[in-house]
Amino acid sequence: MFTTRPELVGDYGMVASTHWLASATGMSVLERGGNAADAAVAAGFVLQVVEPHLNGPGGEVPILLWAPRDERVSVVCGQGVAPAAATGDALADLGLDVMPGTGLLPAVVPGSFGAWLLLLERWGTWSVRDVLEPAIHYAERGHPLLERVSSALGTVAEMFTEHWPTSAQTWLPHGSVPAAGSRFVNPVLAATYQRIIAEAEAAGADREKQIRAARDAWYRGFVAEAIDAYCASASVRDTSGEPHRGLMTADDLARWEPAVEDPVTFDYHGHTVCKTGPWGQGPVFLQQLALLDGSGLDAMEPGSADWVHTIIESGKLAFADREAWYGDPAYTDVPVADLLAADYNDARRALIGDTASLELRPGAPGGRTPRLPRYPDQPAVAAPAAGTGEPTIAADGETRGDTCHLDVADADGMMISATPSGGWFQASPTIPGLGFCLSTRGQMFWIEQGLPNSLRPGARPRTTLTPSFALRDGRPWMAFGTPGGDFQDQWSLHFFLNVVHGRMNLQEAIDAPAFHSTHMPSSFYPRDSHPGELYAESRLGADVLADLRRRGHRVATQDPWSLGRISAITRENGWLRAAANPRGMQGYAVGR
Repeated sequence: MFTTRPELVGDYGMVASTHWLASATGMSVLERGGNAADAAVAAGFVLQVVEPHLNGPGGEVPILLWAPRDERVSVVCGQGVAPAAATGDALADLGLDVMPGTGLLPAVVPGSFGAWLLLLERWGTWSVRDVLEPAIHYAERGHPLLERVSSALGTVAEMFTEHWPTSAQTWLPHGSVPAAGSRFVNPVLAATYQRIIAEAEAAGADREKQIRAARDAWYRGFVAEAIDAYCASASVRDTSGEPHRGLMTADDLARWEPAVEDPVTFDYHGHTVCKTGPWGQGPVFLQQLALLDGSGLDAMEPGSADWVHTIIESGKLAFADREAWYGDPAYTDVPVADLLAADYNDARRALIGDTASLELRPGAPGGRTPRLPRYPDQPAVAAPAAGTGEPTIAADGETRGDTCHLDVADADGMMISATPSGGWFQASPTIPGLGFCLSTRGQMFWIEQGLPNSLRPGARPRTTLTPSFALRDGRPWMAFGTPGGDFQDQWSLHFFLNVVHGRMNLQEAIDAPAFHSTHMPSSFYPRDSHPGELYAESRLGADVLADLRRRGHRVATQDPWSLGRISAITRENGWLRAAANPRGMQGYAVGR
């Protein structure tokens, strides 16, 4: 089968990500004796600099890893929480019934920095200086600005100038939109990281003490103080159309710590798939597997109308359960075991018919009664543009951001899958003196109370971030994932099924024609949904698309190479293999 690039094969190390400079950075760490954790952290910080429209230092990251010394998969939760002042009443008092998608109100504690440093501390070998220097290099000396970054800046430039002047200072050098391919610098961010290094090294020569000092500088030092001061003093316009101050304080940052958790798992055709808990949407991947188990995919041709219909209709049921049941398990009882139980999914599978469902149908796991949010009136806007993923700004109703992904494996057996996101420059004004903005992940909460994902002080929003890890015969086999908001656990699932049932290699599975549904309510402001709508690359073929339309799917045909940005790494039979997505012209896998 023709592929856009080769599946890489080697045994020394592999890195695959959504940007070639991050992949090259990670591989350079492996080449210089670092392990997969060191490489992932360094590459993760570079992604914040070179894909600032997709993630930033003020964002979040969930990480899945297998470390040989542990002989298990661990989840590093880098998802920050709602501030202490973020209550339903506080938002209602402002006249809001939906959390704004931009500005300072939806800010949560920036968890990415803490999670990357926890990964470095527990599983890495390098110092804070070692892992930050590549990001400082690109922030200080510049990197070639992506066309998508320039385009996004063009869309928000007027808003920056009129309403977010601190963002204009950082992102509109000389008062204009920087051109695609130009050398873009962020000296303020470089100075922030240089100060982090200085404070870390002032703690002494011990690596662990330096890492703890760096984390303190961020969450209990000058970074937290700058965030507190700005949120308390600035009143900035958001998607509500009104200016609001932020709710975040230095105390909120000081109280938060990254955590290490066990994954949620499901066994499927000889593979154990590992995902985050239901504070992310990860279990929806597993629910789809539970529904598809026994559905006869082995007898279907990948990319056929039967294949697409079966997968899409299973996804509608799983995502409906996400809407009714998922939230931070520290604050709500999420019936994960019942949602994955065979008898529950046997009954749910029986709901799949020969035609496309246009309903949102959550189930009743363990006999519980589902409760859905009161969705706002649907705005008169089209569904998100293909491949754009997560909405971050509504200046014209169209500009949207997304996420990044990163996979790393080293020769000694460590494998990592991470999905950094949040802190996009389009979403929130840049913090003076820091060179980055805050995550607006709080837009995923419901102001309405009594729901699993209701806004609560100290709770994690139920996010869409969902790295994936799979074991084969109990051993680490594959790390994989993609950006894409609500589409992440659709695109990554289709890739996984292409490998398992289609018996494709990694690059073949990535290059195969992609599709996804916008049937479920969006996790992002303004919470729009498009029942029955199916986005599909034209390469699926006219006959398949016509058949899907006959079955009632509202097919929106997309450009042939437009959906998904998956990357993946496997370890099997003594070899490492890697592949990355040609879509978007940014992702790359490297290794030897």
